Parts: sequence; structure tokens; C-alpha cells
Amino acid sequence: HGVVLRDVVFERGSLANVRMLKGDWRRVRVDATRATGLELGEAHLVDVTFDGAKLDYASFRNARLERVSFRNCRLDEADFGGAQLQEASFEHCPLVGASFSAAKVKDVVLTGCDLEGITGAAGLRGAAMTLGDALANIPVLAAAAGIRLLDD
Repeated sequence: HGVVLRDVVFERGSLANVRMLKGDWRRVRVDATRATGLELGEAHLVDVTFDGAKLDYASFRNARLERVSFRNCRLDEADFGGAQLQEASFEHCPLVGASFSAAKVKDVVLTGCDLEGITGAAGLRGAAMTLGDALANIPVLAAAAGIRLLDD
């Protein structure tokens, strides 16, 4: 608990199933690292970049993420429940089955992300995405808005 990381780079390693609850990460890069099941619940991440990381089943529950970038990461079944995301970005990240229940976002951008099966999509209220990305994710977004889609 409470691990403090400053100016650290993880590259091509493993953080799989590591628990760093209530940690404080600043200016950290996680590149091409296997981090399946990584637990960062209630952590505070500032200026952190995940690039090419495998973060399926990772937990960011009730964490604060400021200026955090996820690029080309696998985030299937990741848990962002209750998280606060500010100036965060998700670029080309599968988020299949991820949870955003009770999340709060401000200045968050999703580009090229698959949102199939996510829960708590209302937690993304206020996020931005391209029209093409919105169209690709219409079933998820419609369900979050309580809209039933009918066959043509």
C-alpha cells in the first residue's frame, strides 16, 4: 500500500497481478509491459503513460488519473469504477467488458476504442470521441441512454 513512484519507466516487463493500492505515481511510463490484473485501486496517477501494455482485468477502482494516456493497450474487463479521470486519453484500446460505473470524467478523449459490453457507460458522460468512433459504438451508447435499437 502507498507505493510512491517518480520518474520511472517499466519496459517489456511484468506487473501482472501486482497490488499497489493507494499508490502515488508521477511521470511514469509503462511500455510493452504485461500488467494483467494490476491493482491500482485508490491510487493517484499524474502524467502517466501506458503504451502497448496488456492491462486486461486491471483495477483503477476509485483512483484519480490526471493526464494519463493509454495507447494501444488491452483493457478488456478493466475496472474504472468510481475513478476520476481528468485530461486522460484512450487511443486504440479495446475496452471490451470494462466498467466505468460511477466514474467521473473531464476532458477525456477516446479514439479507436472498442466499448463492446462495457458496464456503467454513463460514467463516460462528458468524454469526447470522433463521429466514426461514436457510430462504431452506437449499441453501447444507446443502451447507456436507455434507447432501444430496432431492426430496419
